[in-house]
Parts: sequence; structure tokens; C-alpha cells
Amino acid sequence: MGVWIDTDMGFDDIAAILVVAHAKLDIAGISLVFGNTPLPQVRLNAAGAAKAFGWTFPIHSGRASAVLGEIETAQAILGETGIPTSGKMLPEAAALPESDAFTALCDWLEQDGPHRILALGPLTNIAALALARPDLAARITELTWMGGGVTAGNHTASAEFNALADPEALAIIIASGLPLRMVDLDLCRKVIAFPDDVAPIRKAGGANAEMLADFLDGYIGIGTSRGRLGMAIYDPCAAVAFAHPEIVTFRTARIDVELQGKLTRGRTVVETRATHAKPNADYAVEIDSEAARAVILGALAKEASR
Repeated sequence: MGVWIDTDMGFDDIAAILVVAHAKLDIAGISLVFGNTPLPQVRLNAAGAAKAFGWTFPIHSGRASAVLGEIETAQAILGETGIPTSGKMLPEAAALPESDAFTALCDWLEQDGPHRILALGPLTNIAALALARPDLAARITELTWMGGGVTAGNHTASAEFNALADPEALAIIIASGLPLRMVDLDLCRKVIAFPDDVAPIRKAGGANAEMLADFLDGYIGIGTSRGRLGMAIYDPCAAVAFAHPEIVTFRTARIDVELQGKLTRGRTVVETRATHAKPNADYAVEIDSEAARAVILGALAKEASR
């Protein structure tokens, strides 16, 4: 039984998928969701990535807007395509076949388990499943999500992007009692990619070496352009937690999401004291940063050498 990945298909999503693939986990399918960029561009990114990396697992189109119909993207940071680059882009590819993510997820969940999901964007697809088919959503055995922030946000002072893009979806996930494992901003910011990490990817010599190096270089540039030494590797950290659990330590907590307020909407509230609230999820508290970097950069290097 393979694993499932739900993604808004930016560069760090691609890197996360490569982490899972190079961990020899069978990917049963991928569902796409708006997020880094609107869904039509997410679909183009997915088609280009499938062509570039020879992906043969099915890719399905999911939700184009949040539960309440809003569309929040990260294009102001990541650019129009959602993939910052210092040069090369994904290859042009034929459009993905029309395939509904909701139906595909239902079909996958109807098979014998376990059913492990890695979610790398807004949780809209999973929330739709929880609302329409709670019987099947109950068969999810693990939902590892890159999102939220224990101490602060990034898209706003309060909210991390994936949570802010669809806080109602996160609220639905929580209310449904799904086995949520949150890999938040604080954890991901312990794993940094630096400018010196680009050269080994570029020198790997494979067909995609230059493209992956340009993507990594463009991504790191988000941080260095703001005076930082590098850039946190967000989605791949969740993939590390998913594919290499020995590297990450989780703790139980009560997790809720704020749905109101211009300054607080999308904030994840994490109550770690069992005396104050009944735990309903796990959140990542520690990661072996060097081991995680080795896994992530190693997956990129292996792919760049093909």
C-alpha cells in the first residue's frame, strides 16, 4: 500500500516529493491544491515536474480555492509560477489528464491500509474529504502536515501561510479527529539551505542538475535577499518527518486554529499542558538538523546525478 502526497507544487514541494521517492516509499498518488500559486499554475508545475523527473504515479487535480471560496497565494514571495529560480524552469509538458482528487482519494482509502498522507499545502482537499466522506477520512492512519507555527507566523505575524490560506480546512481536520502531525515553522527553521549547497547539485552531472541547482539557488535567494545566511527548507522537513521518523521527535498537544480577526486569523494555538486541554494532535519539537540536511540535499543530489 503506497503513501499519498497532497501538494501545491512549488520547489520545496518537489524537493519533498524527491525525499519521499528516494526513501523508497511507494507513492500511490498525488493530489494538487491551490497555494503557492493558483491551481492552473500548480497543474502546469506538476506536469513539468512529472516530465522532468519521470514520475509515473498518478497526479490528480483538487481544490482551486479555500473552503469559503477565497484564494490566498504565496506568489508575492515565490513569483508567478510559485518556483523561484536563478535560471532554468521546468520543461513545458502536455496538460495533466483531468482526474478528480476527491474521487482518487476515496478510491485509495477504500483499499486496505495503512493510509499515510503527507500534506504540503493548504488542507482543503483533506477537509473536503472529511466533510463529504467522514467514513473514509476515518481510515487515514497518519496526516503529516507542513504548516502552522507554535510561536509566530510568516505570511502574517500570527499565521503561517498554509494555515492562513484555509484556516477553516484546518479547523475541519481538527474537529474531525484526524491523526494530525504538525511540522511547523519553528521546527523547519532549524534546517537551513546555504548558498554553498548549490554547487554540489550543479556539479552532479545529470540531466536535471542545472535546473535543480537553479531552483535551489533561487529558493535560497529568498532568505539571503533579506539578509539571512540561507533559507529554511520547509516542505522537505515534513517529508523527513514522514519518511525518516527517527530524525524527528514529536510531542502531543492540543492544537486549535484562530478563525477570526484581521491580525490573528490562521494562527495555530498549541497548548502543551495536558492539565489545561485534552491533546488532539502531535507536533514536531526536535529534529536532527544535520541529518535532515543530509537527507534533503542528498535526495536533490541523487536526482541531479540521474
